[in-house]
Amino acid sequence: MQTHFSEAQLRDPALAEAKGIIETCVHYGFCTNTCPTYVLTRDENESPRGRIDLIREMLENGGTPKPATVAHLDSCLSCLSCMTTCAVKVDYVHLIDRARVHIERHYRRGAADRALRALLAFVLPRPRLFALMMSAGRMVKPLAPLLGKRLAAMLAMIPARTAPDIVAPQVFAADGAKRHRVTLLAGCAQQALNGDINAATVRLLQRHGCEVVIAPGAGCCGSLTLHMGHEDDARRAARANVAAWREAGDLDAVIVNASGCGTTVKDYGHLLGGDDAKRIGALTRDVSEFLLGIGFAPPAPLPPYRVAYHDPCSMQHGQRVIEQPRALLRAAGFEVVDVPERHFCCGSAGTYNLLQPATAAQLGARKAAHIASTDPDIVATANIGCMTQIAHHLGRPVVHIVELLDWASGGPRPPALANVTLREPQPQTTTAPAADAGFW
Repeated sequence: MQTHFSEAQLRDPALAEAKGIIETCVHYGFCTNTCPTYVLTRDENESPRGRIDLIREMLENGGTPKPATVAHLDSCLSCLSCMTTCAVKVDYVHLIDRARVHIERHYRRGAADRALRALLAFVLPRPRLFALMMSAGRMVKPLAPLLGKRLAAMLAMIPARTAPDIVAPQVFAADGAKRHRVTLLAGCAQQALNGDINAATVRLLQRHGCEVVIAPGAGCCGSLTLHMGHEDDARRAARANVAAWREAGDLDAVIVNASGCGTTVKDYGHLLGGDDAKRIGALTRDVSEFLLGIGFAPPAPLPPYRVAYHDPCSMQHGQRVIEQPRALLRAAGFEVVDVPERHFCCGSAGTYNLLQPATAAQLGARKAAHIASTDPDIVATANIGCMTQIAHHLGRPVVHIVELLDWASGGPRPPALANVTLREPQPQTTTAPAADAGFW
């Protein structure tokens, strides 16, 4: 694709990078059939290559973007499915982030939109405040029809059951001999929504000989604010984490159990630059990557309950971590079934289901129907946003894979399954590959 940036514009390293990314796009169009918004609308401006054209025009012109351009870029999920299928490997993730930064700096949204975005950017990275806001939201849920479609959709997304557990900075000793020393990103929104995930992760790592450090000063990874165009806020959060983990001393890994956060932390070298940020990015592992690497060994595998595993977009497209969770679940004794159309986003996408509720609801219902078609005993995934979105549309509990792995290796049954009667497992049968297996 040709570009026409001026020499003055290209003195800005961010624009120079954007130019290079745009010029790699050759409009083959493989990306269109895996882009959720294009599949739903068949609008070229709702496809990756259409958005790249819009971004090129917006950045070349500079200044205030057109409202229609902003609408089409806002509707992008950043699911990165286009990057998995792109024949020339266009670096779309960094291009769409640059576009959002430009919009945030040069476009004045309506008052209601500005207020909502400011609220989300302030509240979600602060788990105690987020937990408090959810409690307040439950009380006003009966008034939802009077509050407008967007606020009503937000209130509907608040889970009936949350298990907040804000983990204080501390060191959890390894069970038995210490084999590894790791730090765990405790996270922000996840802690407010479901503290069971961190608790299960810590137990699981301890059982496998890990000393687990929750470092003072570490907090939000910066992902939520970065994808809303608040680049400065994201960099502040990232710098705080890099400094905290540097002070933690020698580490074998930075463990992340929310895949959206893991994708961002692995990319700290790009976001911040510098040796420390690059070192942290290189040390970062999704918990499933790390466990499989050190040898997950449940003492007595569970019965072969049928588990439908949903691939979070940030895991399969962002980090390319696909087989590790499945291998661990099988080692734990479960029968793992793939969800049809597994490359397709569930509609959570960070704050997307709060900012674009209509499209998110379509995608959530589509994903829930595909999961139900597999007739699972248990539904599992590896990202808190997907868990919340899918549970809302499916109408049944969704658990994090670490909760199942913890259960299989001596921990408690996942609390979300406490009142769920699981079927007597049937002998395992060979399942046919999903219809979209060709994408992998």
